[in-house]
Amino acid sequence: MTIEIGNQAPDFTLKSQHGEEVTLSELRGKPVALVFFPFAFSGICTGELCEIRDNIAAFAASADHGEVQVLAISCDHFFSNRAFADAEGLTFPVLSDFWPHGEVSRAYGIFNEGAGAPERGTYLLDAEGIVRWKVEHPIGEARDFEAYRAAIAELF
Repeated sequence: MTIEIGNQAPDFTLKSQHGEEVTLSELRGKPVALVFFPFAFSGICTGELCEIRDNIAAFAASADHGEVQVLAISCDHFFSNRAFADAEGLTFPVLSDFWPHGEVSRAYGIFNEGAGAPERGTYLLDAEGIVRWKVEHPIGEARDFEAYRAAIAELF
């Protein structure tokens, strides 16, 4: 199943790098960017998430809507995500789709069975949890950060 623009984003509860449960539906009332990435510590993933870290101000929305909450999601165990987030200075939640393995990635239609990891999918949700923008790339193809800026500007 592929998630389409205009669809309600599938709800989930995943563990953050700090072992805390994060439930998507509990973030209603603020926009959310879901950033699925294949592997902690890999070159492209590190580059993409550090670019988000270095440009987090791009996720500051209008005063009426508040800041866009970034949630990075991989199938790595939350302990690995903790080491990765600490090593790279990531302050946004890095969530673990470890068990049941890839269940959330599958719900969004981007789980790569051969790799055992999600493809690179980003979904921008409005405050009601509706998908307003998405970009999907294969594991080996980085996303263009400027596309985030344009999508956020268009949403607000």
